[in-house]
Amino acid sequence: MDIFSLLTLVGGLALFLFGMDTMGDGLVKVSGGALEKILEKLTQKRIMAVLTGAMVTAVIQSSSATTVMVVGFVNSGIMQLQQAAGIIMGANIGTTITSWLLSLTGLQGDNIFIQLLKPSSFSPVLAAIGIILVMSSKGNTKKKDIGTILLGFAVLMFGMETMSDSVAPLADNENFTNILVKFSNPIMGMLAGAVLTMVIQSSSASVGILQALCITGAVGYSTALPIIMGQNIGTCVTALISSIGTSRNARRAAMVHLYFNLLGTIVFMIVFYTVNRFADFAFLDLSANAAGIAIIHTCFNMACAVCWYPFANVLVKLAEMTIPDKSDKPEPVDMRPASLIALDERFLERPSFAIQLCKRAVTEMAELSKEAFIKSMETINGFSHEKTDYIISLEQKVDLFEDELSAYLVQLSGEHLSKKDSRDLSMLLHCVNDLERISDHAVNVTESAQEMNEKNIVFSAQAKKEISVFSKAVEDILTKTFDILKNEDSENAVFIEPLEEVIDTISVDLKQRHVMRLRHGQCSLEGGIILEDIIINFERVSDHCSNIALYLIEPEDDNFEAHKYLSTTARDEVSWFSEKYREYLSMYSLPEDNQ
Repeated sequence: MDIFSLLTLVGGLALFLFGMDTMGDGLVKVSGGALEKILEKLTQKRIMAVLTGAMVTAVIQSSSATTVMVVGFVNSGIMQLQQAAGIIMGANIGTTITSWLLSLTGLQGDNIFIQLLKPSSFSPVLAAIGIILVMSSKGNTKKKDIGTILLGFAVLMFGMETMSDSVAPLADNENFTNILVKFSNPIMGMLAGAVLTMVIQSSSASVGILQALCITGAVGYSTALPIIMGQNIGTCVTALISSIGTSRNARRAAMVHLYFNLLGTIVFMIVFYTVNRFADFAFLDLSANAAGIAIIHTCFNMACAVCWYPFANVLVKLAEMTIPDKSDKPEPVDMRPASLIALDERFLERPSFAIQLCKRAVTEMAELSKEAFIKSMETINGFSHEKTDYIISLEQKVDLFEDELSAYLVQLSGEHLSKKDSRDLSMLLHCVNDLERISDHAVNVTESAQEMNEKNIVFSAQAKKEISVFSKAVEDILTKTFDILKNEDSENAVFIEPLEEVIDTISVDLKQRHVMRLRHGQCSLEGGIILEDIIINFERVSDHCSNIALYLIEPEDDNFEAHKYLSTTARDEVSWFSEKYREYLSMYSLPEDNQ
């Protein structure tokens, strides 16, 4: 093997790994976070957890990626350790699909159907279709992602073929053969497989490399088998690294993965080689091929899953014994809301799912902001220090949501996002800011109520009636807006603006009425200043609700312009707007001023 063959081998390996990574990323994007949501939900029964883990891993082509996600789920409290054990078992089964795809490179025969199944026949076609889809996507994210999957698969297969061709001359190389003979020693073979997989952090890729080496004819099953065993151990390093700095249970999830593969390998090796001493398996002396590697890989992982399935709790106990609860040094309790704890950095590599987690957190933040403002309106006519303290505590929680969500979303913006995810992220960032401002206005209203209480200022009976109507209108816009935000109801989001216009009208009317009462001496100047502050805060809250509604409408239309929308709908030209405006105006008409 000369220097040029070595360079070809390195280039083939690079293309192989790049193709696998590209295809996996495309598959994850096409799923749009659905795979992660399936992992999160369908894990209550162990059999469902195993099947789900197998399915998800088969799709994303990486058991390491699935296990890292599981560590993130456990760390964020989304998933229990017992549920994680089932998914890990399934992930080891799902990862075998890659070896079966790669085994197509070893097909031999002159039959037309066999020829069509060979990667060298269909990969160019897939590559051509893929590049056409990518170049003609023009903003169509789904189309581009499908093209990326096809291109990734074609590059993966081309890299596999390139590696196989580059190592073909090694068939007659005695030095290479002698090295492989050493790996037929079970311990040496396991170590070699484990080290290779630790370096490239993908058991699927390391199995693929082994399949490529089979083209030389120098790799026997006696060598391949222990290497495959070692690869299953080496793949655990990714989850172990990912678990560093996580909660105790998350580290235990990584240990469950290690024990599952390590103990499964040890038991299999002991049983297999013990039986071999008496039965003398003849196939061990045969040259391995790509299909044979896939069969061994699949049989071993399925056998491990079947054998350990009844003893999943034993694996959990072993992990708990390895990372025990320390009574003298208890693990710090995370007092943050569960929706914030769920924002684990491991999910940043899965943007669609991370966006879904952020939406849940924003929904909870919205409920806190709404409750804070509704409670603040109650203090105007019924002030109490208990209510004030509660409103301030709600505002502090909202501030916490604002800090953590903004930081997480900024981190997420640095990832490669689809067009939809990018729009959603922008919408969420804007909503977080508006929700935080609403809670600030709640504190402002409470402070106005506190000032009234301290200075014994009382509004006139007429002013109280007017504020009551105004409060109902503001509460209505808050409720409607946050229901629309929770359900992502862009269709009904357009009806927020007419209500906001009514609130603006009420605000102007209230100010005019207040001026008239001041002129007639029916209201004190100091009380009037406080009333003015309350009106301004009410009006600002409705403005923030309008903003949130507009953010929800905007993602549905690339050419949407908020200012143009507002200026157009505010005119009588838009019939539905005028009709809705009059409807809200009649609902929240101010009582007649008898003065």
